[in-house]
Amino acid sequence: MAEQKSSTDLKLPELKMPDPKEMADLFSHIAEKSQVIVKEFLNRQKNDGAFDLQDQLSLGKSFMELTQKMLADPAKLAQAQANLWQNYLDLWQKAVPAMLSGQPLDAVVREPKGDKRFKHDDWKDNVLFSYIKQSYLMAANWIQDIVGDVEGLDDKTKKKVEFYTRQFVDAMSPTNFALTNPEVLRTTIESGGQNLINGLKNMLDDLERGKGKLNIRMTDLNAFELGKNIAITPGKVIFQNGMIQLLQYEASTPDVHKKPFLIFPPWINKFYIMDLRPKNSFVKWIVDQGFTVFLMSWINPDEKMADWEFETYLRDGPLAALDAIEQATGESEVNALGYCLGGTLLAITNAYLAAKGTPRISSGSYLTTMIDFSQPGELGVFVDEETIASLEKRMAAKGYMEGSEMASTFSMLRANDLMWSFFINNYLLGKDPFPFDLLYWNSDSTRMPVKMHSFYLRNFYQKNLLKDAGGISLLGTPIDMTQVKVPAYFLSGIEDHISPWASNYMGSRLFSGPVKFVLAGSGHIAGPMNPPSANKYFYWTNAKHPADAEEWLKEAKQTEGSWWPDWSKWLAKLSGEKVPARVPGTGKLPVIEDAPGSYVRMRLIK
Repeated sequence: MAEQKSSTDLKLPELKMPDPKEMADLFSHIAEKSQVIVKEFLNRQKNDGAFDLQDQLSLGKSFMELTQKMLADPAKLAQAQANLWQNYLDLWQKAVPAMLSGQPLDAVVREPKGDKRFKHDDWKDNVLFSYIKQSYLMAANWIQDIVGDVEGLDDKTKKKVEFYTRQFVDAMSPTNFALTNPEVLRTTIESGGQNLINGLKNMLDDLERGKGKLNIRMTDLNAFELGKNIAITPGKVIFQNGMIQLLQYEASTPDVHKKPFLIFPPWINKFYIMDLRPKNSFVKWIVDQGFTVFLMSWINPDEKMADWEFETYLRDGPLAALDAIEQATGESEVNALGYCLGGTLLAITNAYLAAKGTPRISSGSYLTTMIDFSQPGELGVFVDEETIASLEKRMAAKGYMEGSEMASTFSMLRANDLMWSFFINNYLLGKDPFPFDLLYWNSDSTRMPVKMHSFYLRNFYQKNLLKDAGGISLLGTPIDMTQVKVPAYFLSGIEDHISPWASNYMGSRLFSGPVKFVLAGSGHIAGPMNPPSANKYFYWTNAKHPADAEEWLKEAKQTEGSWWPDWSKWLAKLSGEKVPARVPGTGKLPVIEDAPGSYVRMRLIK
C-alpha cells in the first residue's frame, strides 16, 4: 500500500543557518541603536510627564462594571461556557479523522467576510493550522458574543468594552505570532531566519523614527515626494497667513465657470488625499471640468499655536480665504466643498455668514461630514469625560495633540488592516512595506492645537451642541444651522466607520435650503475619492428627504460607478456662465510659490 500523504505535512525546505558575520553585525547594530532609543524614550517620558493612569482606570472601571453584570446572571454565563466547549468538541471530532486520513479539516467556523488574515493556503489545507485558526475564531466569537449580550450596561460603556474587547481579540490572532503563522514559519526556514533578522532591524528603525515609541511604517516613505510624484496638480500659492496657504490651481480648459470654487480640507490630516496621483486626483478632475479651483492648505501647528481656538480656524481660514479669492478674481461669492472636519467648518461658515447677512458661499458640498454628532460611530469610544480630561492633560503639557496619537486612534478603528498586517509584514516576515500613495498620506499626520481640539471634542462630540440653534457662538456670533438656506450636496460612505452615514444624514436635515443627499459605496476615503475611470463601487440617490435615514435608503436608486459626474452636473448649474480661464497671479494677489506649497511639506516623522 502506498504511503498516505498527511495534510499536516508542511513540505518544509532544508533549514538554512544564519551567517555568523551577519549575526555579529546585527548585534552591534542593536547595541548602537538601543542606546539612542533608550535615550529618546527617557526624554519622551521626561517631556510628557509621569505615566497617566487615568485612561487605564477608566477602562478598568468599565470592564469591572461589565464583569458585575455578567456575574449577575451566572446561568447565562454557564450556558455560554457549555456552548463553547460543545463547539470545541465538534471541532476536535472533525480534526481527528482529518489528521488520520490526510484530508483537509472541514470548517466548523469561518472567518468573517473580508477578513484577510488567513489567506495563506495552509490555513485551509493544513489540518494543524486549520485547527488553530478555527479554535481562535471560536474563542474570538465567544468572547465578543458574551460581551455583546451583557444586559444592563449604558450605551457608552457597552460600546467601550466591545471596542477594547475587539482590540484584545485582534491582538491575540495566531497570525500575529511567529510560531502559529505558517507563512512566517515557512519564510523563517527558507531564509535561515533572515526574515527575523530583517524584522528586528525594521523594528529598531521604527523605534528610532518614533523617538522611543514604536511607529510602524505602512509604506516606503522615500518613494514619494510632494510636488514630484504626489500632489502634482499645477497651481500656485497666492495668499498665506499664519494658518493657511491658499492654492489656486491652473486651468486646464480654455474657459471656466464664472463662480470660483473653494475646497475646505480637514486639518486632522493633509489636503493631498484629494490630490494623490493624476489618475485618482479629485482636484485635477474638478479642474478638468472647467472650474477655477482654490484650496486651503493648513499649517501643521506647534506649541506657538496652543492658544488657537476653533473660531481662530474660522477667522484665519475660510473668512480670510474668501477675501483673498475676491482680490484674486473680483468675485465676492464662491461655491465650496468641505471634507470631513472641513465640511463641519464649511457648515459653520455658512451659518456664520447667514447670521451676518453676508452670504458669500452660494452652495455647499459636504463629504463625509458630521453636523449632528449624536451617532459618532466608534470614535464615540474616545469622547467620555475621563478620556477627554486625560487627553487635555497631555495636550496642555505641549500645547497640542501629537499627530502620532491621532494616527494611532484611527488605526485602532481598523487594527487588523492598519496595525497588525504591517506588524506581520515588517517584523515577522522582515519585508519592507510596499510603496502606496494612500498609506504615505495616512502616515503624514498633523497636530491639533489644545484649545481648538478640546472645544471640538467637548462641544461637538460630547455635548452635540452644533446641531442646536445658538448651541455655540464663534467670533461673538451664535451659530444656527437652520439659517443655512443655500443649496447643499451631501456625500457619505455606506461603510464609513469614522463619520457614519446615518449621522451625516441627520445633519443634512438641519439646513433650511434645498439638500441633495447621496450615499456612495465603500468608506471614509474610498467612497469620496472614487474617480470615474476606476469603474468601482456605486452610489444611491433619492429625490425625497425623509426624517429617517433607513427609510431614505429603502427608496433610493442605485447607480453604478462614481458619484463625481452626478455632483459635477449639480455644481455646474450653480456656477454661472463661462468666462476665459483665469491665470494664478494675474489678479491683485501675486504668486508666492508653486503648489502644493510649503505648509503641507511640514512632516512630523521622516
